[in-house]
Amino acid sequence: RFGQAAPASGQAKPLDDTARHSFEQLANVIEVYPNFSAVADVRLETEKTGDHFTVVGTLPDSARSSEAFDDVQGRFFSSHDAPEVIILSDFGRELLDLPREPRGVDVKLTQDQANQLLGKYIVMRYHTREMGASAPLEGQTAKSPKKGEHETGSLNDEGTQDEEAQSFNLVPKQLRLKIVGIVSSEPNRALRQGRTPMFMPLAVAESLNMVQAGELWSTLRPSQTKTYIALIVRVAKSKSVEQVEDEIKKQGFNTFSILDASKGITRFFTFLDMFLLIFGSLALAVASLGIVNTLVMAIMERRREIGIMKALGASDGDVKRIFFFEAGTMGLFGGAVGAALGWMIGKAINLGTNIYLQRQDIKPENFWYVPWWLVAFALGFSIFVSLFAGLYPASRAAKLDPVQALRHD
Repeated sequence: RFGQAAPASGQAKPLDDTARHSFEQLANVIEVYPNFSAVADVRLETEKTGDHFTVVGTLPDSARSSEAFDDVQGRFFSSHDAPEVIILSDFGRELLDLPREPRGVDVKLTQDQANQLLGKYIVMRYHTREMGASAPLEGQTAKSPKKGEHETGSLNDEGTQDEEAQSFNLVPKQLRLKIVGIVSSEPNRALRQGRTPMFMPLAVAESLNMVQAGELWSTLRPSQTKTYIALIVRVAKSKSVEQVEDEIKKQGFNTFSILDASKGITRFFTFLDMFLLIFGSLALAVASLGIVNTLVMAIMERRREIGIMKALGASDGDVKRIFFFEAGTMGLFGGAVGAALGWMIGKAINLGTNIYLQRQDIKPENFWYVPWWLVAFALGFSIFVSLFAGLYPASRAAKLDPVQALRHD
């Protein structure tokens, strides 16, 4: 559902409010917001020392529906501009000076540990970028601002600001924030570079004008509006991601989405599905021939029995139904055994894989899942194949001459 846009290599125009507005006008786009990432020193307000250098990210109000908040300890932001933060559980352990969990393992804090953080305040120290006077260019002499000029740079003959004269200063500031939520997994992890342990409302971060990590490129290519490192575009349906990506690329920007990242995996599973389809078709053909052979042999062995049934008044339809019932029974029994065997194989794969993951200090996962509808479909399909395979044997049995059948030794 998410796509990320960044300036293309060699692209002259920056990724700014103009680009953001153009993305919002695209069809199927329901939200566009910056992929904000800044660095800051953080400490609990109750502690005078023990600063933690960390990365700060942001979350829009729509992120409250993310699956990362299904098991949140605490709550989401009370409003879009509330001075509040949500932290990851492993960063909470760091704030409490607790041992950190192994890499790749997301474990919730205990209730007592969470209560030591929820509702508490942290002090965040950060830097903002403020425009200031610049040094003269080589070959020029510094001059004091005249009437009609700005401290941020000189004005040229056309009344516009020289890009070469622009400069800025980093001003340290600090902010008091309330911890309102703790999550185990990072929201929108696939669209972020590196791990982000702390999140604040997007509106709060934009109002602070914090210096973002990797923002140097925007200082070299100034813009009349606010520039961004990257923008995240949220679309209404996953099938619209490719269309939105194409429209953004036409505007001269690079894009990245989970769809791009999954193309290689999708291609691999396409070939795997083709292999399994061929293998399954061969297995299906062999099974069908086996059913046909079994029923034909049963007919040969029971010709006298069939002759007696016909002599006693059994019709061709009655004989067909008998063999159809036998074929269906074989399919039902075979499907049940196959489903049970597949379920046991899946459990064995899960068990073996999780034992390996636990030895690698990785959280166990459920890799093999057998839904009830799949079992029902397998049973129905096996019965259908068995009935189809029983057409010829049943028809052959029904056509037996009772006199010839009774003479069969």
